[in-house]
Amino acid sequence: MSVLEEVDVPVSAEACSLDNYLVLPDNSMDERIAAARRALGKTTILLGHHYQRDEVIRFADFTGDSYKLSKVAAETDANYIVFCGVHFMAESADILAHEGQQVILPDLNAGCSMADMAEIGQVEECWETLLDAGVSEGEILPLTYMNSSAAIKAFCGERGGLVCTSSNARRAFEWAFARAQKILFLPDQHLGRNTGHAMGIPLDEMTVYDPWQSFAGIGGGITRERLRAAKVILWKGHCSVHQRFLPEHVDNVRAKYPGIQVIVHPECRLEVCEKADALGSTERLIKIVREAPQGSSFAIGTEIHLVNRLAKEFAPLGKKVVTLDDAGCLCTTMYRISPQHLAWALENLVEGRVVNRIQVRDDVKYWARAALDRMLEIRA
Repeated sequence: MSVLEEVDVPVSAEACSLDNYLVLPDNSMDERIAAARRALGKTTILLGHHYQRDEVIRFADFTGDSYKLSKVAAETDANYIVFCGVHFMAESADILAHEGQQVILPDLNAGCSMADMAEIGQVEECWETLLDAGVSEGEILPLTYMNSSAAIKAFCGERGGLVCTSSNARRAFEWAFARAQKILFLPDQHLGRNTGHAMGIPLDEMTVYDPWQSFAGIGGGITRERLRAAKVILWKGHCSVHQRFLPEHVDNVRAKYPGIQVIVHPECRLEVCEKADALGSTERLIKIVREAPQGSSFAIGTEIHLVNRLAKEFAPLGKKVVTLDDAGCLCTTMYRISPQHLAWALENLVEGRVVNRIQVRDDVKYWARAALDRMLEIRA
């Protein structure tokens, strides 16, 4: 049985049909969404990730990155949490939710390519490979980025590890190294490498485990000796948006806009981060722009919806914001949630029908909650 139960409350013949919504234009949904929000009142909270399209995020009660929204989900008393984000975020909200609360993801197809790069069976096989190589369980702790499935969060929680976000990855590394000599970091190799590098860990003490490769019959494509010697074992995963940024993009934007500040997300390649003026989570990138003096200019290496939103917001304040790559980097899975999906979910809720409920199995939830609680306990 899947670790995740996607629960759709049976819909009667009178129920709102999603197909009837999808044929309507985006702007026809605004009044309907607003009316449904008013009808639901304080029973429902709407969370919106920064990468959501403007037509959706404008209705959010809270906007933020995955860390901020996780804290909101853990603290809200609302009966229903409508999460405009992606699958793993809604899972985390359900894990942190109180008894009786229900989490809704307006489109079940809103996933995350990075999270999909690490499957629980592969991670379990990796752990066995490490043990077979002579790495003891007391010697290593598994840490997973928020962008991972509930099953992998539970895997880490059960083995004493925790979840981290880009906001607190360094603190999570410090926490782990106070308890063990090694870290297995899942699933984003770039965030793990950038975090370790910033802490002074030599690159030759970090290695990449590739679940699709083997070396002389050993999983991961690396030798037993390399596994034993490495201080940080990185999973071969990445964000399809942030990996697109290249060092030459930094050079090109500096040539085009002399004096511009380059700020990037730590999911970018190390070579890009090293050329940047600053790096940080989406919340930190916003903070940098917000606190900059009038006349400042920024090229930002992150998802295009956030960059465009910042450009529009700060232009009247005399600040210039452009994307690091003129081709633009769209998170296609975040984009899946449309005003039509949101209106459909909310109007069904007004009528007493919960659609697209995300519900993590209790046994998985227990250990995943342990990993998330440890994350919330360490400072960002």
